[in-house]
Amino acid sequence: MSRRVTRTTLQGMTHIPPPAEELRLLDAELWQLDARRAQLLARRAWLVAALQPKWQAPQPTGQRPAAPVRPEASAPSVQNVLLVLGGVLLTVAAMVFTLVSWGHLGITGRALVLGAVTVAALAAPLPLLRRGLRSTAESLAGLGLALTVLDAVALHGAVFPESAGAPYTAVASTLLAGLWTAYGLLPRVCELRLPRPAGLVAAQLPLFFWAIAADAGSYGLTAALLLTAGFDTVVALRTSPGPLRVIAVIVAYGVGAWGVLAAGWLTWSASGPSAAARAAALLLLASAIALSAAWQGSRGATRVPGEEQSLGLSLTAGLFAVAALGGVARSALPEVWTVPVHLALGIALLAVLLPSGLPETVRRGLLWASGAVQALSLLWTLPVVGVVVLGPLSWASQAWTGTPPDARAAVTSHLTWPPYSGTAPLVLAALAGVLALAVRDTTWRPRARTAALGLAWGALLVVPAVLELPYAVGLLIQGAATAGALAAAVLLSSRTVALVPALVASVSLAFLSLATRPATLTTLCVLVVLFAAASWRAAAVTAPTALGYAVALACATGAAADWSAPHTALLVLTVPAAAALLAWRLTDSPAILPIELTGAAAALLAIALATTELPMLALVLALCAVIIAGTAIREDRRSLGYAAAALFLLATWVRLAAWDVEVVEAYTLPAGVPALLIGALRRRQVPGTSSWTAYAPGLTATLIPSLVAAWDDPHWTRPLLLGLAALLVTLAGARRHLQAPLLLGGAVLVLDALHELAPYLVQVTDALPRWVPPALAGLLLLGLGATYERRLRDARKLRHFLGTLH
Repeated sequence: MSRRVTRTTLQGMTHIPPPAEELRLLDAELWQLDARRAQLLARRAWLVAALQPKWQAPQPTGQRPAAPVRPEASAPSVQNVLLVLGGVLLTVAAMVFTLVSWGHLGITGRALVLGAVTVAALAAPLPLLRRGLRSTAESLAGLGLALTVLDAVALHGAVFPESAGAPYTAVASTLLAGLWTAYGLLPRVCELRLPRPAGLVAAQLPLFFWAIAADAGSYGLTAALLLTAGFDTVVALRTSPGPLRVIAVIVAYGVGAWGVLAAGWLTWSASGPSAAARAAALLLLASAIALSAAWQGSRGATRVPGEEQSLGLSLTAGLFAVAALGGVARSALPEVWTVPVHLALGIALLAVLLPSGLPETVRRGLLWASGAVQALSLLWTLPVVGVVVLGPLSWASQAWTGTPPDARAAVTSHLTWPPYSGTAPLVLAALAGVLALAVRDTTWRPRARTAALGLAWGALLVVPAVLELPYAVGLLIQGAATAGALAAAVLLSSRTVALVPALVASVSLAFLSLATRPATLTTLCVLVVLFAAASWRAAAVTAPTALGYAVALACATGAAADWSAPHTALLVLTVPAAAALLAWRLTDSPAILPIELTGAAAALLAIALATTELPMLALVLALCAVIIAGTAIREDRRSLGYAAAALFLLATWVRLAAWDVEVVEAYTLPAGVPALLIGALRRRQVPGTSSWTAYAPGLTATLIPSLVAAWDDPHWTRPLLLGLAALLVTLAGARRHLQAPLLLGGAVLVLDALHELAPYLVQVTDALPRWVPPALAGLLLLGLGATYERRLRDARKLRHFLGTLH
């Protein structure tokens, strides 16, 4: 290809865009470079954070420049402080002028001064707003509003001195509220934030002081407060966000709280239906105001109040309505019906569950109000239930002293009956019905059904004491309540929770039956049968409970038969025997361990009852050993065999102590001989078992106590027999090459021989001269030293011989 063709072709292929297009391309390239740089910087920051413990990014060296000193107060803050201080000082000056120099001027001068200063202060914000000096305009507007208050005070002192304070304050506050509100609505002044909130604050006074002027009494004053709070609520709901809305919310809550407190006090202290009705009307007015505010906030027409405030206002409205209507009923009905009436009104609030046009937040608030009323009603019934459940415990200290006059006297022997509690069963039954019928949610319905059964159980439990029924009837009703709770617990899925009322009622019933002997025996029999029958579904709880009541029945039977405590222990032992049989019959049941623990506790009780009579204690211990040995037959309870052997041994010792046997061997042989037999059986089954493991416990328990007794025995029979036994053990160990019998038997044989030679050695020592013992010791040391090597060789042979033994 020639050079001319190449240049021509390149000129034709080169594209030079126009300036605008080239500028766009450059901007796109720069944007891509910036984006890539941002990615790289982000990656670098991540790497620095990951390597922070090992590597720090290089820091610039040299002295850092001093940070600029920040001012302690910003310029706007300084400005606002100065303006506020100036306004306050001018207001103070105006007050001093009004109070001090007012009397030196005539009527014309006073009017001219007041009018000129007030007009000037109120007109000054207009040019200031045009110049953009808004803060200064706010300060002067506040001064003007304060001057209007001073004008009203001055006019009362100079022009209307004879008028009463309350009417004049009502008129003046009305005029000031209207004046300040109109002033705040002027075209330029509407930019200020102070006049209209100040007018709203002034509007809190007229109704209250008009009520005072009209001598309306406490009801009129409370109505004035509530109407003022309603007006504030309307303002808060209808105005746009800003200072006026904030002030309206604050004064609405504040004034409304005072009005509600006053109305509540009037309701509580009402002396008759008329006074209660008037107080109820006030509370209903407060409820209507709160409900209207909650409704408006829930419908989204305004952002005030929010959803949480709407919920709280609707809850408050429901409580106010219940308190109002309940106060009227309380004044007309006996006091015993106060709580049921309030509960009925609280339940009536559940009508919001029906399809209606109420917003969801209002519905939830009213439901919460109904729940709060029901919870308070339930708390009111707790003292009655507590007395009925805990009162029978006092019969433990006065068992079988006689039948009480009625069911209430049976539970209040050491407690006081709560006043006005005659309607407690009705309240509990109503609460149970609400839970059973009103809760429809699939998640909460099983829990509500369980709670309803518990409340129904409580209602049935307190009926005998409330109605003062006969003692026997009270026992029958409480027994029916126990049986019903137990049946419900067996049939329901949540048995653990539902069993609690049954257990509580059964314990209370058992103590309540202690008043008479027939009632105690009959009640305990019934409880044993009930819980035993329920064990086919909830054996882990009901079976141990049945065994526990069987123990109580055994003790009560023994006491009724005038048996002594040791003889009653034999009757109690039937429960551990039954528990062992029941645990043997059950297979892979969670109730096995609770049943066995209950049986063990019953066995301990039987042992404790028999401690006062040694022969009976020995018999009880032997029977306990038999029961445990029978349990140890099971594959998973083989380890209990050791406990059975220990109890057998303990029973033997107690029996010997009861016979006044003082021979040591009578106590050691029953323990040592079986231990030796078990050791021999163990070595036969496991040939590699050491003789120390197999025979040392039995030999130690047999020989050592006899050796200790032989050292203090003045006769020759025990040492001789002990020596013969030790010799036989030593020979048996040597014959079978066993270390434990050989060493233990030899040691006991040597010590027993020393015991026999000790008197003669003492006599020989006394007969020899004093130089003979040192001489003998020296000869002994020389002989040992002369034959040291041979002794070492003999020691090695002996060690080798012992090593060959098992």
